[in-house]
Amino acid sequence: MKLNNLKPPPSLDKNRKRLGRGRASGSGKTAGRGNKGYHSRSGSKQRPWFEGGQMPLQRRVPKRGFSNSLFKIEFQIISIAKISKLGLKKIDLSVMIEKKIIRNLNKPVKVLANGNIDKSVEIFANAFSETAIKKIEKNGGKAHII
Repeated sequence: MKLNNLKPPPSLDKNRKRLGRGRASGSGKTAGRGNKGYHSRSGSKQRPWFEGGQMPLQRRVPKRGFSNSLFKIEFQIISIAKISKLGLKKIDLSVMIEKKIIRNLNKPVKVLANGNIDKSVEIFANAFSETAIKKIEKNGGKAHII
């Protein structure tokens, strides 16, 4: 195979439609745009979601649910596995920031029960999951809600 033998497939080997080249060409004068109106002028664009004045789909479909984003509380989530890796007896927010488990003190901290803990640990946080409290207390530790 040589570069001079390469040819495009027959479906691509087709001349483009030459618009506005006289009436005899089949698409002369108005160049297939019709007579008057917005779409006969240059610069007219049809947005993909425009439905010709019909009520658009995104407005016809009913909205569901409620998002209380104004009063939503975003927690910094910590797993029990991370706490057990520290190997300390008492863990509060200052220790968590020092060890870079959490980023700031402005957002509340929630401890989740991902992983296992094998030592008794006192943990101070803003919230705990129920299973996290059970796992902590099973080994003689305590979960203190601040």
